[in-house]
Amino acid sequence: MLKTKHAYSVFERDFSGVMSKKKKETMEFRFYEIPQGEAALVLCGEPWVRRYGHDYLKLHFHNLMEVGICRRGNGDLRFNEDSVKYDTDSITMIPQNYPHITISAGEETNFWEYVFFDLRSVVAELFPENVAYQTQLVESINKRAILTSRGDNPHLANIIDNIIDEYVAQKPFCQRMIRVYVQALVMELIRRNDMPEIQETPVKTSGISQVTKALEFVEKNFDKTLKAEELANISSMSETHFRRVFEANINMAPMDYVNLIRVQKACELMKKSDDSMDVIASKCGFVTTSTFNRNFKKFLGTSPYQWKINPQNYEHKLLNFRISALKGW
Repeated sequence: MLKTKHAYSVFERDFSGVMSKKKKETMEFRFYEIPQGEAALVLCGEPWVRRYGHDYLKLHFHNLMEVGICRRGNGDLRFNEDSVKYDTDSITMIPQNYPHITISAGEETNFWEYVFFDLRSVVAELFPENVAYQTQLVESINKRAILTSRGDNPHLANIIDNIIDEYVAQKPFCQRMIRVYVQALVMELIRRNDMPEIQETPVKTSGISQVTKALEFVEKNFDKTLKAEELANISSMSETHFRRVFEANINMAPMDYVNLIRVQKACELMKKSDDSMDVIASKCGFVTTSTFNRNFKKFLGTSPYQWKINPQNYEHKLLNFRISALKGW
């Protein structure tokens, strides 16, 4: 059996006591980390045989493109108030920052396997000389979630199988092969994006969709000086309205969210490098090391230095600090 580890960090702020009479609903942001030097994060095998959704009925969105294949089972794929049925051999393609949840039918377990990748990076590899075309393709693919099946798209299913098979077998040059297959997967998405036989399920996300561009901008520019006014302009809103919409959907002030992403990036850098804390702070967009230290302790409850010594002792804190979206005010 493959060794497994935490595939993602889940951020959800605890608002206990804020709503005493109404049920608290949350929306998670899941931060997936592709292993260094690899083209995709592959989640497969026995750990993903489970009953999905029943213990944790919360929509979530994440920072990477998700492609999933149902090996066994059936249920609902839900987007806010909309849902669509899936069953064995269903294939899903969920864009970055796209709220959804998978819910198994009845008491039976389902078996899903997943491939996560950075769509923009792969498109840039495929079309390195045409930035405008890259943007056009990414925006087109990210407009909708797709549900199809192995029967309707056998070639697409074979590509997903090949990625997972290479990951499991770990033969020589497997990462090179996975990179090629991920590129082939993206080419299929590009070619089939508007094909009528693919069932497309637009999501009604009038709230979070208004700040999606801001979330994407923060992900790409966390190391730069960012202001709420700039994020509001990107979202085509006044700053006051943007702050209100952002906090209503993410339940975190825009700049708190920016600093949370910077702290997450700092954790990644500390795992992969021996840079000083001053250098890491600068690379992650913190103007001063003291600001870095203050925000790090705010989100993780410890100093960067202590985290660097024993990150495994504090990894659970990344999983316990979450972003929530309260509804029903």
